[in-house]
Amino acid sequence: MKFTAKDKFYLPQFGNLISFEGIDGCGKTTQIEKLKLLLENKGLNVLCLREPGGTVFGEKLRDAILNNQQKLASIAEAYLFASSRAQLLKEKVLPFITQGPNNICILDRYIHSSISYQGFARKLGANTILDIHSHSPLNTIPNITYYLEISTQTSLERQDKRNQDKDYFEKEKVSFYNSLIEGYSYSSSVLPGKFIKIDGKLSPEAVHKEIMDNLKLKELS
Repeated sequence: MKFTAKDKFYLPQFGNLISFEGIDGCGKTTQIEKLKLLLENKGLNVLCLREPGGTVFGEKLRDAILNNQQKLASIAEAYLFASSRAQLLKEKVLPFITQGPNNICILDRYIHSSISYQGFARKLGANTILDIHSHSPLNTIPNITYYLEISTQTSLERQDKRNQDKDYFEKEKVSFYNSLIEGYSYSSSVLPGKFIKIDGKLSPEAVHKEIMDNLKLKELS
């Protein structure tokens, strides 16, 4: 059943909250850095934050989750991420973006990740995640979400190229990643705000250009 109470969520009034989503290896970090530099070059104030994390409280939760050696209960995962997000919104995001349209906040993951990871991959159901996020300040939704779409195979190949130890989620099986992709597709249909899919297999330069075109921005000469 689709969650239809979109009126429980709201979009920031200045349109200045942007999130990036995608499975591991999609290139979010690179694109966030490129967009941040571009916006700052145009005189805007840019705050980039990652999830979970971004606050002292959130970073401690991030370390506890990603370095955990035992599988957490699915509902525990969901509330841990929601707790980190709520603190991030109260402490950093909302005070920053409500100052005016020149303040742009870019988030590395947000509610779409929760729907995909805990709602779909962990089998909690999307409505469980949406119910948790129907309460303030978690009912704040990004004005624009860029979803860098790649396949499970591409994700695993890119992770292998990093030659790094895998974290809590990266150790999951192929079926987990397939469920994530399904979850992202679903999340795009039940939340307000723009959800823009971009082919994450393109070169970083090509992906950046698509984002610039969508935002109607140009590089400074």
